[in-house]
Amino acid sequence: MAKAFGEIIIDIDKCKGCELCIDSCPQNTLALAPKINQKGYHYAIKVQDNCTGCLNCALVCPEGIINVYRKIVK
Repeated sequence: MAKAFGEIIIDIDKCKGCELCIDSCPQNTLALAPKINQKGYHYAIKVQDNCTGCLNCALVCPEGIINVYRKIVK
């Protein structure tokens, strides 16, 4: 059976820490960083390596700064 893996890339300098991506992730892959970016926001980061590439985080991001690359492994 094939298994899907996702790689999440977030432009942390543009993230405003709205947490929509975190709330929409069924795998709890994302969280807010303890540090702040140039704009003074806590930004979203990948905290677990369990992304399935569902795209929920990218679809709900109001800034459009999340890219998800999905790979299927047999």
